[in-house]
Amino acid sequence: MISASANVHVPGIEIDVVEPGCRARKGRVAFMLGRDVKFSTAGLETYAFARWEPVVYDAMVVAAAIEFGDKIVQRPPQGWARRIALRIPVHEPERWCSPGVAGLLQDAVEFLTGDYWTFEFSDRQSTAPAPEQPALSLPVKTQAVLPYSDGMDSRAVAGLLAQKLGDKLIRVRVGSKSWDQARNGVSRVPFATVPYSVPCKMPNQESSSRSRGFKFALISGIAAYLADAGEIVIPESGQGAIGPALLNVGHAYPDYRNHPLLGRRMSAFLNALLGTRMRFVYPRIWSTKGETLREFVALDGESDWKSTRSCWRSNRWSSVDGKLRQCGVCAACMLRRMSIHAAGLEESAETYIAYNLGAETLQDGLVRGFSRRTVAFDEYAIAGVLHLDHLADMAEPDAAPLVRRHAVFLAQALDLPQLDTEALLRGLVERHAEEWKNYLDALGERSFVQRWVRARQ
Repeated sequence: MISASANVHVPGIEIDVVEPGCRARKGRVAFMLGRDVKFSTAGLETYAFARWEPVVYDAMVVAAAIEFGDKIVQRPPQGWARRIALRIPVHEPERWCSPGVAGLLQDAVEFLTGDYWTFEFSDRQSTAPAPEQPALSLPVKTQAVLPYSDGMDSRAVAGLLAQKLGDKLIRVRVGSKSWDQARNGVSRVPFATVPYSVPCKMPNQESSSRSRGFKFALISGIAAYLADAGEIVIPESGQGAIGPALLNVGHAYPDYRNHPLLGRRMSAFLNALLGTRMRFVYPRIWSTKGETLREFVALDGESDWKSTRSCWRSNRWSSVDGKLRQCGVCAACMLRRMSIHAAGLEESAETYIAYNLGAETLQDGLVRGFSRRTVAFDEYAIAGVLHLDHLADMAEPDAAPLVRRHAVFLAQALDLPQLDTEALLRGLVERHAEEWKNYLDALGERSFVQRWVRARQ
């Protein structure tokens, strides 16, 4: 799956995960537990169930080490892949070293990131502390867990599923675009926050962050294990789950962070590691984001979707006069705005820095007081527009072979007949294309977005 040309340099690194009081081997980079990864006592307590086991802590250390390796090695200017070797101390090395676990771990991480990974496991020198608080209890038997963030899909799908499952659905906090902490004061809620962080501050760190998909899937899998749930619900609608893998950009490796092909690999790894029978499910994968939002609002006039955040840009680049806004033009913001229009809804123009997409130029569409327009900002904007436009192109007859090929892999991942999967995928891209056309028409002929779209045709 991953190949490297003999003429392309593949950067690499060897990392030793090191317990306090120990040292990395000569020639290896140290990833210090307690320094380079910080565990939150309060966060761990939200994972404090009767079946807490050392393997749960070890799994979080493995995810943190993968995140660290992903961050500190920049991708080459030509090509994509890197070589990353990790040595990790765990409580039960024989469990982790078994082919049914180590091989599946390597397969999942390599498939997700497009890199070459090597894992070595050694005995811990000391036992990691378990959460000190008494075990949490759940009111009813849990059926499913849902990774939850500030995003519109997770808010909407949590609301839709709660109508059917009630207390049998547990939300698992997997991060936030503004902060990552429990918002419930001192009350103890299961899985209220990611219980660790990797505050990597090295210069020129890699920004593609493909390993985030592993981190979030693992955290959700641990929650499902502790809550004895059989399903992990991925809330992404079709454009977000399939679109990034269907459309490749330049020399970049396909983005599978929310894709069923990753979910199948992660469920195989987690089941082998934990001895469970959990699976990842995708209830909205054949729906557009606009369709999901429309169904959510139809429940009861729900309006809390307006407080969700979709933007890819970090907080420090997305504020005006001290007020946090979303950029309004990255691919995530563009999909959000198109979907709100498709759902027949509106939101305040103050939500975005690029508040007026109907303006003749990008500069004319920016809010006054925004002084951080850079080349990168413009590139994000162009890429955001073209991503939605390219996805709409998948509805054209010329794209049928590519759609058919992707449907083959999707059918395998979802255990569906190939012809049915192809029909569902084609229907998804056709409805996306219709929503995109309607949104462009609503922006008007003088819109800079219209001009960018026409310029590539």
